[in-house]
Amino acid sequence: MLSSTPDITLALPPVLVGPLLRRLEPARLVMWLVGTRALALTLRIDGVGDLALDASRCTVVPVGQRAFVHLIDVTLDAPLPQDVVIGYDLLVDGAPIAEWAPHLLYDGAQCPNFMLHSRIEQLVHGSCRKPHYPANDGLLCVDRLLAQDPAQRPALLMMSGDQVYADDVAGPMLRAIHGLIERLGLFEECLDGAVVEDSAKLYRHPASYYHRADLLPALESNETLRERFFGGARKPIFTSSSADNHLVTFAEVMAMYLLVWSPVPWTLIAVQPPELTAERRQRYDLEQRRIDAFKTGLDGVARVFAHLSCLMIFDDHDITDDWNLSAQWEETAYGHPFSKRIIGNALIAYMLCQGWGNNPDAFADVLPQTLALSDTARDRYLDSEPQDQLIDTLLGFQQWHYVLPSTPALVVLDTRTRRWRSENNLKQPSGLLDWEALSELQHELLDHPSAIIVSPAPIFGVKLIETVQRVFSWCGYPLLVDAENWMAHRGAAQVILNIFRHSRTPGNYVVLSGDVHYSFVYEVLIPHRKGGPRIWQITSSGIKNEFPPVLLEWFDRLNRWLYSPRSPLNWFTKRRSMRIVPHTPEHAEAGERLWNSAGIGQVFFNEQGQPTKIYQHNANGQPPTRMRPPKSPPA
Repeated sequence: MLSSTPDITLALPPVLVGPLLRRLEPARLVMWLVGTRALALTLRIDGVGDLALDASRCTVVPVGQRAFVHLIDVTLDAPLPQDVVIGYDLLVDGAPIAEWAPHLLYDGAQCPNFMLHSRIEQLVHGSCRKPHYPANDGLLCVDRLLAQDPAQRPALLMMSGDQVYADDVAGPMLRAIHGLIERLGLFEECLDGAVVEDSAKLYRHPASYYHRADLLPALESNETLRERFFGGARKPIFTSSSADNHLVTFAEVMAMYLLVWSPVPWTLIAVQPPELTAERRQRYDLEQRRIDAFKTGLDGVARVFAHLSCLMIFDDHDITDDWNLSAQWEETAYGHPFSKRIIGNALIAYMLCQGWGNNPDAFADVLPQTLALSDTARDRYLDSEPQDQLIDTLLGFQQWHYVLPSTPALVVLDTRTRRWRSENNLKQPSGLLDWEALSELQHELLDHPSAIIVSPAPIFGVKLIETVQRVFSWCGYPLLVDAENWMAHRGAAQVILNIFRHSRTPGNYVVLSGDVHYSFVYEVLIPHRKGGPRIWQITSSGIKNEFPPVLLEWFDRLNRWLYSPRSPLNWFTKRRSMRIVPHTPEHAEAGERLWNSAGIGQVFFNEQGQPTKIYQHNANGQPPTRMRPPKSPPA
């Protein structure tokens, strides 16, 4: 037995996860939910009434015998009012949320609510939420904000990458995933190119916990493949890769989403540890304590998702570490059927759980193919051929990015799948966007007075850290230091900076980023353009992750020394013609610019789209940290 679970014949709750509010507009509401069956749903909206969510408004995608993703997309005859609180309810067989999910309600409320904002006056943002990291969950900061004053809520929650860690999974989490797969009858699959022939054998294999590298064929030609996915290649400066529990199957990734977004799936399983060596059992017990602490906050996380529009974009850990870092990485990963399936399964799950809700219209042709794959499940097994065809479709898909028609415009970049590959040296890091994608970005920005750009990796990062990454790349080891930054590729860096200089692109930019596991704010001034532009690089990371503190302290200090305004080293950077003005965290020691605390960022905007107040809310319970501009504003 994988785990000790309740009898599967016992009644299951109708809803496992949700509702999640996704893209909300006055005349269109997009929501997401997972049920244990195809549900009869009715959406009740204050001032509108009851709307039956039939097949024209809700697409149901089975992912198991007792797991059904509900993609809810409601177009309204008359637009809803803006800047007021609107109550809503989701009836399941006539029962309101207060009956089937009371944990979604704030004190005294009979139903959840949302607000449609006429412009973005404030938002919250963050990335990097690793369940077993020993810090509190930054999403609970948002739960506390919403509980204080529902009428003063942010316009949206922007999650800018690593919403799940498919490549870095704690042993107890993997055990829970396998227990949930069994409990819900999530679909099985065949595995080509692995030691095990199918998912059922994978879950029972002795190497399934902490030794997944052993599941690859023992061939010399696969050495690089082992390093990419399971080898745990050490990263001496930034992070240690922990891929020995890397998720493999579609069912594993789907179960992960259910377990990190809702408390309900945890009530369906009672997980027992697998057989482990004494050393592994010690690690498992430590991870178990951290996962137990993570579970206690899931009621609040689910409340946030039910009250606030949540937009998302992937970064590497949503799929796998260093995803598409270089042309050589792509050749290796996509050239083997097993590694291609690993990537593809995570991408299918991302599409269903994250990507669709950002921009449903972009997936009009993909959803029928996904439904056709579900229809092939016989005795719980998916047909491999349509599964691989769907993966090929998603690997070639070019509409993961999206633009929100808000004020200011919100432009969310896909910096993972449309990369500018190095033609001279396949080992060199690729540019985060290729020429065509950058041209499309410039077109989207034309004639907007202001814009919010969401780039998972900072466009303007810490110069010293980027220099270290560049050195490792020159030596042929970009994978050791996650050498992914905008300045790592000459072509991409030059084009993005030229976009900022263009006379018809916005005069005010705010760039929201995450990824790096620390938070900072830079104000950037670019000469050679009359009247601007003014750029704010605002980075919030991580929601539940942090940088090694001693190492970050030294990087911060050395960066200030080596790249001071008068330092000649500035002439060797691609940003030498710019003026970078750091904001300082108010609770930091003298001179510190980088803030290292799990939490969530909050930004307030004026009518010109300029940030007026920037906070980092700390998950550890400390007061919010304001990122203060210099006393003398930049000229």
